[in-house]
Amino acid sequence: MDTRIPHIVPVKDLRQDTAAVLKRLQASAQPLVITQRGRGAAVMLSVAAYERAERERELLRLLVRGEQEITAGAGHDLEDVLAEADTVLAADRS
Repeated sequence: MDTRIPHIVPVKDLRQDTAAVLKRLQASAQPLVITQRGRGAAVMLSVAAYERAERERELLRLLVRGEQEITAGAGHDLEDVLAEADTVLAADRS
């Protein structure tokens, strides 16, 4: 579990210097929490971080599907499963 303190940017700072906030976002793999009136209002991610998170979610969906199939007594050939996992992981490296 990631226990780092998130980067926090008030919406006022985002409005006043959007370019600097975006530069900071792109330089870090961490999300930015945008606050409004002292409360979290939104989370911003760089495109790279968003794409990485989507690939990780897809891999988790595949694992859950596999667990469900095992429980149901159905399944796929191990070689097919590993090939599909390799495809997802290869996309992560590109």
